[in-house]
Amino acid sequence: MIYFNTEDTKLPKIQKRKITQWIKSVAEKHHYKVGDISYIFCSDEVILRVNREYLQHDYFTDIITFDYTEGDLISGDLFISLDTVKTNAEKFGTPYEEELHRVIIHGILHLCGIDDKGPGEREVMEQNENDALELLKEILK
Repeated sequence: MIYFNTEDTKLPKIQKRKITQWIKSVAEKHHYKVGDISYIFCSDEVILRVNREYLQHDYFTDIITFDYTEGDLISGDLFISLDTVKTNAEKFGTPYEEELHRVIIHGILHLCGIDDKGPGEREVMEQNENDALELLKEILK
């Protein structure tokens, strides 16, 4: 089950059913099934607190993914700062909705075992994000 929650912000305008279908399709492409996924859309203040408390990082970020995956069943809590998503959309010159979708799927890709910190991993993550965004375009038609 996929849940969409908020903390210190309003829920973004997303098509929940289609986004859920998309997430399940992307997980299946990577040979996973969707368990319990909880999105927590929040402010920069909330994500900074979570980053400090649980990861001992003292900086803002767009997403923090807590991975509870077991076997081929992905589960996790995904905190997304809508403030940082907006800032990044402006910085990269991309529409807000596209940046939000990229971040939403970025967390799912992490749950599917794709990393982005090591050599060459960022490019693999970006390719998977781009492939997923193309799939979303088809779903949203």
